[in-house]
This record gives sequence, C-alpha cells and structure tokens, in this order.
Amino acid sequence: MSVAAKPVVVFVLGSPGSGKGTQCEKIVSTFGFVHLSAGDLLREERKSGSDDAALIESHIKVGSIVPVEITINLIKKAMQKNGDKNRFVIDGFPRNENNYEGWEKHMNGAADLKFVLLLDCPDDVCLERALKRGQGRVDDNVDAFKKRIAVHENETKPIIEKYRRMGLLRTVSSLASPEEVFEDVKKLFVDI
Repeated sequence: MSVAAKPVVVFVLGSPGSGKGTQCEKIVSTFGFVHLSAGDLLREERKSGSDDAALIESHIKVGSIVPVEITINLIKKAMQKNGDKNRFVIDGFPRNENNYEGWEKHMNGAADLKFVLLLDCPDDVCLERALKRGQGRVDDNVDAFKKRIAVHENETKPIIEKYRRMGLLRTVSSLASPEEVFEDVKKLFVDI
C-alpha cells in the first residue's frame, strides 16, 4: 500500500451484546466507514469450507479466540476488497494480547489506528441483548455467553487498559437506546 492509501482504523470493543454491531452500522451510514466485524469474518470463513473452517468452528462454539494469524489475514483481505474505501471500523478485535501483538506485528505502519471505542454496558443487559439476537448464531446461548464474558474480563480488559494508557481509548456508555448511544459515538467521528 502506498502512504496515501494507508487505511484509517477505529477498533470497537465491548462485552458481547454491548451494541458493537449496531453502533458500527450507524457509523457506516453516517460517516461512510466500512464495517469489518472480526466475528462475522470468522463466521463467513467457517461456512466457506476452507482449510481453517473446522478450527474456526471449534473456537466459535465454545466462545474461545481464534488464532490471530487467521483473523488478521481475514481482516487484511476484507480491507483490500474495498478498493478505494480506506476508513474502517473493526469490531470485536483485538480481543486479547495475542490479537494485539498480531496487529502490531502485521499491521503497525500499514494502518492508521485513530482510537479504540469502548462500548460500556453491564453484563446482565448484554446477556439479555445477546439472547434476543441469538437466532442463527451458535455462540448466543447462555453457556457460550458466560465463556465470552470471561474472555472479555480476563483477556480483553487488559488490552483495553493498554489502549487507555496509550491515550487511544474513548469510552461511551451503551446502556441507553441505540439512538441515544450514537449521539455520543458520533461526536468521536466528526473529525476523522
């Protein structure tokens, strides 16, 4: 990629069910970003029957994290597929130290990370939301949700703290309605 074509990236993190996908849709429609969901990319790859499909399936079923090389490769391919569009919101990534290190190793200097948006919402509300949307998603059941919350607590929160220390974290409460939450979110995107 040339320097002029360096993609602009905003990571969107939060507990499962915190509204990452919903807010990303609003960012796309209002600001013209391309939404890349690490989870959606993995679910699509799982259905493709590729060499990685069975491995991805096993991780998704139990709520564990897929190896970073697979996820980074899918994100890079998705970015390249978007041609001249070079502003991306990536939700659900990085979720642990391995994801963070993988991004730094493979994408540092190749993308311009503007900030990390954290959607903050209590676990009980997130569980209720996840179970409501659960139709067709193998990972939206109580057991998988509890494992995903544990992963968020034990593995993602340290990454969130790392971005906070770097001055890149922007936190928005996602307890209110999606429209009210977006009023706060859009203030962060006006100048990008």
